[in-house]
Amino acid sequence: MEKKKIKATSPAKKKTARFQIGDLAVYPAHGVGRIEAIETRVVNGESHDFYVMKVLENDMLIMIPTWNVESVGLRDIIDQKDIPKVYAVIQSKQEDSLGESQTWNRRYREYMEKIKTGSLFDVAAVFRDLSLLKATKDLSFGERKLFDTAHTLLVKELSTARKTDEATIAAELENFFAEPESS
Repeated sequence: MEKKKIKATSPAKKKTARFQIGDLAVYPAHGVGRIEAIETRVVNGESHDFYVMKVLENDMLIMIPTWNVESVGLRDIIDQKDIPKVYAVIQSKQEDSLGESQTWNRRYREYMEKIKTGSLFDVAAVFRDLSLLKATKDLSFGERKLFDTAHTLLVKELSTARKTDEATIAAELENFFAEPESS
């Protein structure tokens, strides 16, 4: 019994120092935020440490248990060397993308699941698919909201990772889907 207790408690203690106050991190479906504080709260009679994160986009505060970071998907900002891979996802024209072959509500559910993973690669795939779909037809209200969410998440994280302004990233994303000029 004691061995199980030691194994169960020690990994949680190692994870508590993953982020420090002032660090930038990404919370799935909400985007880039700054760790504002690390607070201890008593929940159900037990003391727990929480990261207090302020989302940069809308100043929303999120409290994340330090021991639950991996399961909620809190992660570091994407590394600069991975940015070309994100752009490659956006530029790839997927034959198996959800496109027009499915109803809007099924596409919406599948896209929402991708956004909730917290992976910038999944968010890029949603942005790409909805951008391609938008070029051929009007998006439903829900799809338009997802498109805007994916765009915002991409712009905020890529501009943070590249240490550049959001307008530059937004222009780059638009250029991926710009119609080629005819001569």
